[in-house]
Parts: sequence; structure tokens; C-alpha cells
Amino acid sequence: MGANNGKQYGSEGKGSSSISSDVSSSTDHTPTQAQKNVATSEDSDLSMRTLSTPSPALICPPNLPGFQNGRGSSTSSSSITGETVAMVHSPPPTRLTHPLIRLASRPQKEQASIERLPDHCMVHVFSFLPTNQLCRCARVCRRWYNLAWDPRLWRTIRLTGETINVDRALKVLTRRLCQDTPNVCLMLETVTVSGCRRLTDRGLYTIAQCCPELRRLEVSGCYNISNEAVFDVVSLCPNLEHLDVSGCSKVTCISLTREASIKLSPLHGKQISIRYLDMTDCFVLEDEGLHTIAAHCTQLTHLYLRRCVRLTDEGLRYLMIYCPSIKELSVSDCRFVSDFGLREIAKLEARLRYLSIAHCGRVTDVGIRYVAKYCGKLRYLNARGCEGITDHGVEYLAKNCTKLKSLDIGKCPLVSDTGLECLALNCFNLKRLSLKSCESITGQGLQIVAANCFDLQLLNVQDCEVSVEALRFVKRHCKRCVIEHTNPAFF
Repeated sequence: MGANNGKQYGSEGKGSSSISSDVSSSTDHTPTQAQKNVATSEDSDLSMRTLSTPSPALICPPNLPGFQNGRGSSTSSSSITGETVAMVHSPPPTRLTHPLIRLASRPQKEQASIERLPDHCMVHVFSFLPTNQLCRCARVCRRWYNLAWDPRLWRTIRLTGETINVDRALKVLTRRLCQDTPNVCLMLETVTVSGCRRLTDRGLYTIAQCCPELRRLEVSGCYNISNEAVFDVVSLCPNLEHLDVSGCSKVTCISLTREASIKLSPLHGKQISIRYLDMTDCFVLEDEGLHTIAAHCTQLTHLYLRRCVRLTDEGLRYLMIYCPSIKELSVSDCRFVSDFGLREIAKLEARLRYLSIAHCGRVTDVGIRYVAKYCGKLRYLNARGCEGITDHGVEYLAKNCTKLKSLDIGKCPLVSDTGLECLALNCFNLKRLSLKSCESITGQGLQIVAANCFDLQLLNVQDCEVSVEALRFVKRHCKRCVIEHTNPAFF
């Protein structure tokens, strides 16, 4: 592609260069003396042009021929099958008299149809590329370089990979994006560097300093991130609404104070605007840290605390005091959460739409009754592995949360066909139902569900003693339903 654009630059008199050096090429039309003079003047001007911005080769090592370690090679390439001469040092002579090159260059010019697209179309095409591919496009020619660095394409940065030097990549990118507005990237709103284990506090500090308009930050799996880096981000990015620090085991607090133990009093006025917070697998998070987070992030609507194994009912009590607007909450695998914690969660009332309490072994029918009584608009409930739940809890849930669309009560051995019957007669809008490893479930209960819940789309009955006839009955009545099962006779 670089060779194609180099040919066009030589024939049409338009400049094109790679990130690190000018790339030029020439075609072989036999020129007149006037054309020679014009071309020589243009080549002289183009040879003086340089690019002062850093090379994205730091982000994506080049794989193209003629480039090694992000620098231009001094070799040139030519082909008698349509490839023109491309050089990365001084511009080549305008006149090429080889007849084979002269014949081959003409059809190749016609094949470069992408160059006929106007700038706004090219920018739209580039908008679908990830960050590393966009940086590669910037190395094709001068026109692509200018288009690839269009600020509209840099509202989002996405970097992935365990080996990439993320700190340096972020520094290079932000420096380039700050070229028009020194030290500030006004367009950048989203940064996703999930799974980049080499990311450190230094990289996040670069983002915090240069991106005051940042709204979304995802650093899941970056276990070198600490509270200090999170403090920098929430302090310098006042518009941050979405924060994903799942898997960052060193993060124990999110606040506007450097000391995790100091809580922000309402008298200070300033609050963090985060609405979405994912702290899954932040194993060190404790009730005191959750108290501080709740006191600073009062606008939370989505909170995920999966496998934060040190949290207890006391932490949930703090959460309900400061964050009354929560719509989605997950405390899956928080083994110290019990019915008392669900009583606190029930204070969210009709605002709560999503609740996951999977594998909270201390939860029983009592906690389910609290939630069902006060959270009547609940749409999703995951109670898998809560072995204390029985048919009575399912019945109370079905009668009070009639708009339920997704229910997971797998590995609840005390739930039987009686509970399924109550569920089927009250929750007609049910779309997803998981009964995995429910030993008391039989085909009769499934048939009642299928006869009443026509919109069922997913049914999980793995490791259940269910007959093939019952599964076929479900398939006949719920035609769009995907059945996950372990019965080899049903297909």
C-alpha cells in the first residue's frame, strides 16, 4: 500500500510520507522539458518536508517491508509487474526510462481506487479501526497521516496485550493529540487498556494530566494499579462516569483524598461523578473502603463487587446510606453477605432492577422475602448456589416481582416443581431461566413453565433429571428457546 501511494505522489505531484521519513516514488511517463522542471521543483519542496510528531511505531511495531524497528530502511524496491520504485531517503529522479516500469505504472494508478475517496469518507472508514491499526494507517502516506490523526478519530483509545509498553504508548499518543491544544486532549473521552499488565501508575497519571474530558476508563486486569493512580484520575477528570478496575487487586479505595481512611464530609461539597463502577476481584476491598467509596461516589447507579470476599453486611449498610440511586448491584461470591445485607439492599426499593447474590451461602428465604417485598420492579436475579432458598422464597418472589425477566436459581436443591409452578403462573415475561443442578426439578415443572412463559429464550437444565419428552414439550411451546441440557438423547 505504501508503494501505491508513493507512485501517486510522484505522478500527481502530491506529498506523501511515512511517520519517520519522506517516501517518494516516480512513474515513467516520458516527460516534456516543462514537466521536468515542474516535477523537479515539486520534489525539491517535498524533500524538505518533515514530520515533527512522535512515531506510533512505539505502539505497533511495523511489519511492512522497507521498515525496521520503526525507522526507514535505505533499500529500495521495484517490480516489473506493476510496483514502482519507493525510497525512504532522498527523493528519486523524476525521469524513469525503463519501458517495463512505464507500462506497469499506468494500470496500477487505476487500481488505487481508495485514493479517489474524499477525505470525509476516508475518515469514516478509519473510524472503525482500533488504535493500533489506525497508527499503521498513519504510516502509509502523508494524506493518510493527516487523516488518521483527525481529532474526531481519537475520542477513544483501545490498547490490549500483555507485552505492550502501555505507559510509553499512552505518553506518545497523548503528546501527539495535544499538538493543537498544548498539554490537553479535549477530544479524548474513552481509554480502554484492559489486560495490559505493564500499565503502572505512571501511565494513568499521564491520562489524568492530559485528558480532563475523560468519561470512561477501563483498566481491568492491570494489577499494578494502586489507590494513588485512581486518586489522580478521579481528581483531575471531573467528568469521569465509568470506571472499571476489576482485577486490580491493589485498589482498596476511590476517593478525593489521598488517605483511604479519610472520608469526605458533605460540607466539602465536591463529589465524584462516577455512575458505573466495577471492582470485581478487588480482593483487598473491605467495609471501610466501601464506606469511603460510597461517601465520595453518591451518584452510583451500577456497582459490581463480585468476589470482594472481605465485604460484610456492614459495608452494604454504608452503601445504602450514601448511594440510594443504585439500579444494578452484584455481590456474587461475597460469602459474608447474609439476610441482613439483603434487608439493607431492599431499601433501594423500586429503583433496583438487577441483583446478583450468587454463591452467598448465608442467604435464605428471609432475605429473598425482603427483596421481593420492596423491590417490585426487579428484572434480573441471580441466586445460584444459595442453598437456603426453597419453594417458599421462589413463591414470594414470583408473586411480588411479576416483571421478572431473568432468574438463576441453579444449585438450589430445595427448589422443586412447586416453586416452578408459582413462577410460571405469575412471571409471564420470563425470558431466561437457569435450573442447573436443581435435583428436585422434574419434567412436570418444566412443562408448566413452557405452557405459560411463551417468550422463554434460554433454559438451562444441565444436571437435572428431566425426560426427553419434557424437553421436546418445551421446544414445541417455546420455539425460540435455547435449551442447555446434559441429556444425550435430546438433540
